[in-house]
Amino acid sequence: MLHLIDYNSLALAYIGDAIYEVYIRKMLIESGITKVNNLQHEAINYVSAINQAKFLEKLTDNNFLKEDELVVMNRARNHKGTRHPKNTDILTYKHATAFEAIFGYLYLKNDLNRIEQIINFIVKE
Repeated sequence: MLHLIDYNSLALAYIGDAIYEVYIRKMLIESGITKVNNLQHEAINYVSAINQAKFLEKLTDNNFLKEDELVVMNRARNHKGTRHPKNTDILTYKHATAFEAIFGYLYLKNDLNRIEQIINFIVKE
């Protein structure tokens, strides 16, 4: 049987992207923002590849990630893909993918508490 940590990193990032965005949207709505245009504008501060790469750097610089999360991060970041969106470079995209993979891993592991800890760390930074 395949262990979560061994799942395809891009599959983890695929679901992690959706999970992360739901948590960010929930946080923004709970902050009192009610207009959709304002919600979308604020969400970009959290969900763009550039900002996700910055958040990953803050998490690693502060030794916030656990050992298994670092394994997932490294596998996703080092994935041998060369495709990336036009609005970002390959390195930023790989870091953003690694960031999203962590959320996918934690979601599939059903560790919602840890997801919230990471979200809270990011928001406070």
